[in-house]
Amino acid sequence: MNLARIVLAYARRSPLTTLLNLALLTLGVATITLLLLLTTALDERLKRDAAAIDLVVGAKGSPLQLVLAGVYHVDVPPGNIPLGEVEKLRADPLIAEVVPIAMGDSYRGAHIVGTEPAFLGLYNARLAQGALWKAPMDAVLGADVARQSGLAVGASFAGSHGLAQGGELHADNPYRVVGVLQSAGTVIDRLVLTGVESVWKVHEHEEQEAQEKHESEPHAADAGPGGREVTMALVRYATPLAAVSVPRRIDSDTSMQAASPAYESARLFTVFGVGTDVVRGFAVFLIVAAALGMFIALYQAMDERQYDLAIMRALGASRGRVCAMLLLESIVLAAAGAIIGVALGHALLAGIGAWLPAASSLAAGAWTLVSGEIGVVALALAGGILAALLPAWRAYRLDVAATLAKG
Repeated sequence: MNLARIVLAYARRSPLTTLLNLALLTLGVATITLLLLLTTALDERLKRDAAAIDLVVGAKGSPLQLVLAGVYHVDVPPGNIPLGEVEKLRADPLIAEVVPIAMGDSYRGAHIVGTEPAFLGLYNARLAQGALWKAPMDAVLGADVARQSGLAVGASFAGSHGLAQGGELHADNPYRVVGVLQSAGTVIDRLVLTGVESVWKVHEHEEQEAQEKHESEPHAADAGPGGREVTMALVRYATPLAAVSVPRRIDSDTSMQAASPAYESARLFTVFGVGTDVVRGFAVFLIVAAALGMFIALYQAMDERQYDLAIMRALGASRGRVCAMLLLESIVLAAAGAIIGVALGHALLAGIGAWLPAASSLAAGAWTLVSGEIGVVALALAGGILAALLPAWRAYRLDVAATLAKG
C-alpha cells in the first residue's frame, strides 16, 4: 500500500479545499519571509553604513535627524556649524578622527557631499577609475550615481540647489568628474563627493552673508577662518571611554549637539518594528487559519473515510500506518505551502528591487537564505502536524468491525 499515492488521491477528491488551505499557508509564509528578508537587509545596511562612525556632531535639533542626514543621507540636516568648532574637536585627545562634511546641493537626487579624502575610509571605498578631487569643482561619483547617470571621468555636470530633485541649477559652477568609486555596498555608492571648498564656492554668496553674521556675533572668533561653516562632522573615538564624556561635553559646552548613530539607528528600528510586528502578526494569523482549515478538512473527511480506513485495516494495515497516512497528508500540504511561500517571499523581494531602484541595495540578497526562515518553515510544519493530531487519533481508535458492519 503506497501511502503517497493514497494521500494524493485524497487531496484530488477535494481540490478547492486543498488549494484554499495551500494558498493561506503560502501567503502567510511568504509575508513572514519577506519581512524577515527586509528587516535583515535593513539592519545590515544600517550597521554597515554607520560601522566606522562613533558620533555625528552638528547643529542643535533632532539627534535622529542629524544621523539620518549625516550618515544615511535620507534627511535634511538641521543647519550648519562653525568650522572653528570642528577644528577644536580635532585637538581633543579622546578623538581619533574628525571628518567634516558640507551639504546643500544634489545631482538627480544624489547628495553632493563636500568632504575630505578620509571620508572614503569610513566606508572602505576604493576608486574604480580616475583619481580623487584635488581642486575646487572636482567630483568623484559613487558607483550607483555613475551607473544611473552615465557620467564618466572627464564629464561635467551642474548640481541643483537643495537635497531633492527640482532645485535651481548652479549652471555657472559646473562640476568636473575626476573619478568613479567601486561599488562598496554602502551609502557612499549613492553620493557625489567633492572638496568642502567646492561647496563653499557654489554658495559663496550665502557664505558671505554667513561671514557678516558671524562677525557681528560675540563669539565670532569660534567660527573659524573667514567665518566658514560646514554641515556636520563625523567622529571616530580614540578610545571607548570617549563615549562617556565627549557627547555630553559637546552638548553642554558648545553650540552643537552630538548624536550616536548606533543609538539613533536602534531607536529608528524600534519605531519601524511596530509596523512590522503588525504585519508579522497578520502573517501568523494566516498560517494559523490555514492550519485550522486543514484540521477542519481532515476532521470532516474522517466521516467520509471511515469505511476506507476500516477496509485498509482489514487488509492488514496497522493502526500506526493509518495514522501516518493522515499525518503525511497534512505534513505534505504544510511542506508545500512552506516551500512555495519561502520562494514567493524571495521572489517578491527581487521584484521590489527591480521595480524600485531605491530599494535595489535591500534586494541585493534576495536569493540568500536567512536563519529566521528555518523557524518559519518549522512553524508551518508544526501547524500541519497539530492539525492532523485529532483526526489521526480518531483513525487510531477506529472500531473496524463496527464500521464494516454499518457498510
